Amino acid sequence: MAKPTTAGQRRIIADADPVTGRLRGTEAQLAALVRLRLAFRHPRPPHAYFLTPAGHRVREEPAEAAAPETAPVEVPSGVFTARTGAAQDPPVEDGPARAREVRGAWLGIVEMRRMTNPGGDREAPCAWERTHRVRAVAIALEAAGRVPAGPGREGYHVVDTAQPDAVEVWEASGEGVRACGAVLERAGWLVSEHGDARTGRRYVLASPRRA
Repeated sequence: MAKPTTAGQRRIIADADPVTGRLRGTEAQLAALVRLRLAFRHPRPPHAYFLTPAGHRVREEPAEAAAPETAPVEVPSGVFTARTGAAQDPPVEDGPARAREVRGAWLGIVEMRRMTNPGGDREAPCAWERTHRVRAVAIALEAAGRVPAGPGREGYHVVDTAQPDAVEVWEASGEGVRACGAVLERAGWLVSEHGDARTGRRYVLASPRRA
């Protein structure tokens, strides 16, 4: 079944480049299509937006399938915020809405993998994840149900490291560290567990597996 779209969204989809599927519109309009999984944002500059296979199918549907302009439209709430467990993380309210946002962000990453990795490999991190390692790892962890650290709450921390392509992930307990490592392995990251000889703190180093 086709995803519901407004007439304005259908016009943007219909005006996409017939060969590449590149889209033109405002940032808010294009971000709304990404949330509907009808478009994706290319990880490389100039970060253009393109139709997904679902978006191409919508373009091929009869025009009368479009919803009227007065149909409810979700108002963009801003750029998605990945929670890394750092003290400077902006406040984000937990709940069903956040869970949907995180799930959508993870599905967007999977779609970028399919569209940009050689052979459409969905199992290995894509170019965007390699250049946004901390955010990508945080999204994978939260989408899998891990809880980020916050005020009065223990949880995961994701920090960059001096090592090329590696981020450090840790929790207060060794069990939590191992659980984070298992999530990231399933998400296509290479993981190794380590311990700090001075503090005894356990952590994992995660680096993206090559596609």
